[in-house]
Order: sequence, then structure tokens, then C-alpha cells
Amino acid sequence: MSRPAVVLPPYEVELDEILADIRTHHADHPQLRRILRIVGRTGVRSRHFTRPLDQVGQPEPIAERNSRTFADVCELGERAARTVLAEQDVEPGRIDCVVTSHSTGFAIPGLDVHLMNALRLRPDVRHIPVTQLGCAGGALALVRAVDHVRAHPGSLVLLVVAEALSTVYQHSDDSVEAMIYKVLFGDSGGAVLVGDAPLGPGLAVQDTWEYTLPDSTERYRLRVDGLGQHFDSTTEALKSMGELVSPLLEWYRRSGRDTPDFWVAHTGGPRILNDLEEGVGCDRKLLQHSWDSLRERGNLGGVAVLDVLDRLHADPPAPDASGVLIGLGPGFTAAACRAVWRTG
Repeated sequence: MSRPAVVLPPYEVELDEILADIRTHHADHPQLRRILRIVGRTGVRSRHFTRPLDQVGQPEPIAERNSRTFADVCELGERAARTVLAEQDVEPGRIDCVVTSHSTGFAIPGLDVHLMNALRLRPDVRHIPVTQLGCAGGALALVRAVDHVRAHPGSLVLLVVAEALSTVYQHSDDSVEAMIYKVLFGDSGGAVLVGDAPLGPGLAVQDTWEYTLPDSTERYRLRVDGLGQHFDSTTEALKSMGELVSPLLEWYRRSGRDTPDFWVAHTGGPRILNDLEEGVGCDRKLLQHSWDSLRERGNLGGVAVLDVLDRLHADPPAPDASGVLIGLGPGFTAAACRAVWRTG
């Protein structure tokens, strides 16, 4: 697997700007002081949006909002794809399969077909669009890419994830959970190449894992109405990571190792990372790249694991260290890869 390429839209929005925006548009909210206190503790200091903050929350017809959102997803995804191809000196004609994931912006055909045309990929390239997965999309798309390479030895897969999560930033949503997502989510695109031959230093995937907590459908969900997409969650969502730790460790320990040497963990929020740290009993420094990504860029949805992986490349573990890449999302679902760090 190559080093990922992660791209950001032009508008960086600081925490203080969002707090001020919440004060302005929800001045009469009966829980305003509590909300400001809670969202100020998410740990997110900045994030990037595809539009300026004063435009993001403005109401608009769903058709217009969706069209703009999908265009943003395509732009971010295409830019990330072009970047990773250039950085790895790979011509588009070498790509045998494209795997994509996005949950914001509904369109048929989707990001996969857009990339095939925009990048001039071969007409016989296989494409695997992985949708409706939210924040788990990046990790599960990687699992599908690994599956393809195993089924087609020698093939090269282009994996692209893009999200314009700012589309769910709407002033009509005033629950405590919605206010947290206003602070938490950021927009981005990410891409990585996956093959069975070395692509420079990076992860060599040994095994993959998927898991869905029973009866957890309502914990996180995307809702659509006349204004567009909204992201909702329940208080039950807070215990999801804690319930996942035991089966996660059981799967990892089948490798004959006790605990991972490194983590590439989804930046779902401070509760997710704290519960993972406590549940597996790891040192905080093993999740530092995830904490840094959360602080500097927010929750990037499916792109988050690629951003954390990029940070791991900048500060790599020891050769042959064994670790886990894991993404989490609505369902409540998880997708993970057990991998070792190769130097080339």
C-alpha cells in the first residue's frame, strides 16, 4: 500500500468561529451555555469546509444543495486521486480497479464513474463503489481493495474517499448532538494505491475484519428532508466503541500477538478514542496521530483513517511492527486491517 494523499478544501474554520456562529443563530436556545461548554471540549480546533462558514448553514432547496455537495465530493476525490498518482509516478493506464466511498451527495452514477472519465482510466477498469457507510467508508473500502488484489494477483487498485460533511451543518438542527457535529466534522478527499507489490514504505495488510454490533441501527444515521442531509445520533451511540473492543481484540489476537504496536484509528471524537485507549489498554502515544488529526482537521469521515495513516508515514513505527487500521461508522459497523510496517 502506498502513502496516502489527503487534500483539503480552501476554507479553514476555527473553533471560535463556530462557537460564535452557534451563539448568533441559537441565541435563545435553552441549553446554549451547556452546548458551548460541551462542543468546546471536542478537542477540534480547526477544520476545512468547501464554502465559507457564513454560507454553509444557509437554507437552500435540497436539489441545489445536493448538486453542489456532489460536485464538491467529485472535486476533492479527483484532486486526491491525481495527487497520489503523481506522487507515486503511476500513469492512469496502470490502474486495474477503482474503489470509492462517499456518503454525502447522492448521485447515480457516482464518484467511481466520475473518476474513470476525469482520469481517463481504461474502459475495462473494474469499479467498486462503496456507499452508505459514513465514517467507516475509508476502512471498508480498503478491505474491498485488499479483497480485489487477493482475487486478482498483480492488479493495482486506486482507492478514493471524499466527503463534504459540511453539508449537514444546518441551522435548523439544534439538538445537542447536532451542535457537536457542527464542531466535529470537516471536509476532505483522500486516495491511496493498493497492490501486492511494494509501493515504497508502508502497510502490508495481513488480514481484514468486519463487524456490526447487533441492534445498533439507530445509534448513528443520516436523515434527509427538504433541506438536505442531517446527521443524527442517540445516547446509545456513546457506548458503541466500548462494546466493540472485545471482539476487536479477539480477532487481532488470532495472529498470535497480544496487542498492536501501532494504531491507525478513526477520529470519531474524543469519546471514541478514549474508549478505544481504555478498552485495549494502550498508551496514549499509540493514538497520538489520531488525536492530532482530530484536533487539526476534525472528523473527516471515511477520509480520517487515510489522514492518520499519512501521519504514520511521517513518523513511522519500527520495521515489521504489527498494528491495526480501523474505521467506525453508522450501523454500528467497524472495518479493520491487521498490517505490518514494511520499509520498502
